[in-house]
Amino acid sequence: MRAVIQRVQHAGVRIVGCDTVAAYETKREIGQGFLILLGVCNEDTMEDVEWLVKKIANLRVFDDENHVMNRSIIDIKGEVLVVSQFTLYASYKKGNRPSWFKAGSHEHSIPLYEAFCKTMEEQLDKPVGTGEFGADMKVELVNDGPVTICMDTKNKE
Repeated sequence: MRAVIQRVQHAGVRIVGCDTVAAYETKREIGQGFLILLGVCNEDTMEDVEWLVKKIANLRVFDDENHVMNRSIIDIKGEVLVVSQFTLYASYKKGNRPSWFKAGSHEHSIPLYEAFCKTMEEQLDKPVGTGEFGADMKVELVNDGPVTICMDTKNKE
């Protein structure tokens, strides 16, 4: 499981309804917190979900009173928006057109994506915003810092 965690002042995701720009529907918006782009591969399990949620929820990248990154998303009571992102598993070794054969199938990925969101909600004790799995989405954000951290459950140590 791979995640790109961006500390944001605010973020939102719009779902494309049809071919016209006017057909976008706002799905979710958050204030201060994390925008998490989440990719799932077929080898991922609930153990990966639990490890990644715990790691992200306790990641100390928010400023304390001394302007030192020493607070977690839990400490600041921040918000989280999780967007599925199969392209995090792009393979680009051959040629210039990436392939996504390493990305998990829908049947495998959707339950783990949903479990990640539910487990994150339990950690934060508040709802988590989501995109729509497999949809064409437009993501907007104001990256705070900027702070962007990449995590992969295959590199736990």
